Amino acid sequence: MTNVAVIGAGLIGRAWAIVFARAGFDVTLWDQFPLQVTQAMTYIADRLPELHDAGLLADEPRTVLGRIRPLQSMWEAVRDAEYIQENGPERVPVKQTIFTELERAARLDAVIASSSSGIPASAFTENLKTRARCLIAHPVNPPYLVPLVEICPAPWTDPAITGRTRDLMISAGQVPATVNKEIDGFALNRLQGALLAEAFRLLAEDVVSPADLDALVKHGLGLRWSFMGPLETIDLNAPGGLADYCNRYGPLYAAMQRQMTPLDWDKTLVDRLHTAMRAEFPVNMQPVRQEWRDRRLMALLAHKAAQPD
Repeated sequence: MTNVAVIGAGLIGRAWAIVFARAGFDVTLWDQFPLQVTQAMTYIADRLPELHDAGLLADEPRTVLGRIRPLQSMWEAVRDAEYIQENGPERVPVKQTIFTELERAARLDAVIASSSSGIPASAFTENLKTRARCLIAHPVNPPYLVPLVEICPAPWTDPAITGRTRDLMISAGQVPATVNKEIDGFALNRLQGALLAEAFRLLAEDVVSPADLDALVKHGLGLRWSFMGPLETIDLNAPGGLADYCNRYGPLYAAMQRQMTPLDWDKTLVDRLHTAMRAEFPVNMQPVRQEWRDRRLMALLAHKAAQPD
């Protein structure tokens, strides 16, 4: 039985608790604010029946919930943990403090990973005595519905720790992708950033409307990308595969790249796009739309799980 400690019970922490408990791990959950833990347990108890109904939970919800122990002491939470998932605020000083405390409290053989979405592990683990066991395990929100996890070691992370983390994520039902060296935004957000950069350019130049821009992705690119990556996509879009595609369309993409000069997300553009989104989706509908998103992700995940790879 794997013992996992989840440190920080916000949206990401409570989602991680679901991931690990669903996989059969014993999970301890701690947050510096006790109310967060209470709210997290309520949230988890509400989500588990939905996952069970969608066919994404093999065990009964009460069984999975029983694997999660909320604790009031961080030291108690990590005492027996083989793996620790930190989910604190995205600020370097805060993470430095948390990791210093975790190093003192954790077993010497425990892996200590951060859910940081942009801060590299080297920024807050450099001065630790056992820094070789620290790394990034960046999830996609919510990780119990989107299985991709970026594994990004610091320059001094022991390769065996990277390997152990990959193996643990696989056993937890996640899909790890290793980022071999530290880079701003890791890999996932850089890919998303590239798409957003060109999306904002098209919108700034009135090439397409905000609604049609989203349609291009969700009814076009996104349908293929839900089960294929971009390399596999172009490999299937030319008779001779990837090299044939590049020979056919390389000059077109080169010309487009020369037109894609940097574009700042200035306030005027952001305000215009925000107004367009609010006209279509009032802000008071955010919780409803988030629930809709999660139900659609559940349905998609259940569909993919039932199909041959």
